[in-house]
Amino acid sequence: MKQASALATPLPLRLLLIFAALGFIGVFIVLPLMVLFGEALSKGVGAYVSALMDENARAAIKLTLLVAAIAVPCNMVFGLAASWAITKFDFAGKRLLITLIDLPFSVSPVISGLIYVLLFGADSALSGFFDRHDIQILFAVPGLVIATVFVTFPFVARELIPLMEEQGTEAEEAAVMLGAGGWQTFWRVTLPNIKWGLLYGVLLCNARAMGEFGAVSVVSGHISGLTMTIPLHVELLYNEYNFAAAFAVASILTLLALLTLLLKSIIEHYFPGEVKRI
Repeated sequence: MKQASALATPLPLRLLLIFAALGFIGVFIVLPLMVLFGEALSKGVGAYVSALMDENARAAIKLTLLVAAIAVPCNMVFGLAASWAITKFDFAGKRLLITLIDLPFSVSPVISGLIYVLLFGADSALSGFFDRHDIQILFAVPGLVIATVFVTFPFVARELIPLMEEQGTEAEEAAVMLGAGGWQTFWRVTLPNIKWGLLYGVLLCNARAMGEFGAVSVVSGHISGLTMTIPLHVELLYNEYNFAAAFAVASILTLLALLTLLLKSIIEHYFPGEVKRI
């Protein structure tokens, strides 16, 4: 019926809508990408490679990958545990847990970064403990990881909760009746049914983790070569009017984002029934 309704729409209106959508995408997505890569290569391939081989640029790339490599698995474990508990069991505080999962969506990343500055800063209640044990949280990798975990932890859970709610609990109940334990039920029944939705959520979480700027900027201290991720390094280069190098480094982050979108599209295309959007 929907197809028949679409076919009944006048051809001029359909063409207008199509060209409007394509024009919007072209102006706000395709054109900026073309400008980015054009500026990155404006001084030639040699300058592009040199910008990426710069010591601080390589350190920023490594740090970004390291932070994502720690934050994403943490959020994957949390997302699995939270979604399994929310969809398979009834317990007091379930609605509160769902609300807390959505909290990073409503809190500015800059505000979340400031919260961690107050929590782990020099004048905080915890500062004495960390000083005595020579533990550096702010202006170090742990602070970057904590801030990234906070802003990205809803993504996996928010992809899995609708999917697991739709699947229900019948399969798990049948497994338990046949004598399967909790872990056996999870590994042999639950996980195979959500594996593509889990991968979908992990990809989104990874994309946000690599591109996070606000929270990371607050807790990083902007120490070149030590606490500068790719977005922070791009900002530094741009503020120094080194535009070609800034766009060159930004192109790496863009390529990583495009790769993530490509993998996401592949999952949606080949497994449309196993990925349920929010």
